[in-house]
Amino acid sequence: MEITAVRLEIPDGCNIILGQTHFIKTAEDLYEIMVTSVPQARFGLAFTEASGPCLIRTEGNEPVLTEVCIKNLRAIDAGHVFCILMRDAFPVNVLNQIKNCQEVCRIFCATANPLEAVVAVTGQGRGVLGVIDGFPPKGVESAKDREERREFLRKIGYKL
Repeated sequence: MEITAVRLEIPDGCNIILGQTHFIKTAEDLYEIMVTSVPQARFGLAFTEASGPCLIRTEGNEPVLTEVCIKNLRAIDAGHVFCILMRDAFPVNVLNQIKNCQEVCRIFCATANPLEAVVAVTGQGRGVLGVIDGFPPKGVESAKDREERREFLRKIGYKL
């Protein structure tokens, strides 16, 4: 078995959700989750089949983001993986609904950080083992850092 890291593309101002799923209706169900959870969100999504025609299925309302999802999934080159890229929304707005989608098996990450998928390659094919999300910790927050974190959450409307 070979293990490799695949760098994923995240356009400026976007967040990505990478996960594992299992059924052809995933693309439409994830589309419905996105538009009903955050109607103003701009997004693209793609999902790779792992049997039958083994196509990359796509949906979205932002063609450029859909194309980047396709590019990311081609780079990973594994079945039953989905990628969502979003603008004008945060993953926290949709994660619970995506986790509750009956086809979704797991979420690997939801981030705007630099991202690598850790992919295993065997004689059968490829699969995502996990992700490298962002960078290692540089320390522990100070009282000032804690205050700035709390102020930031209020500034963006996530706390009162």
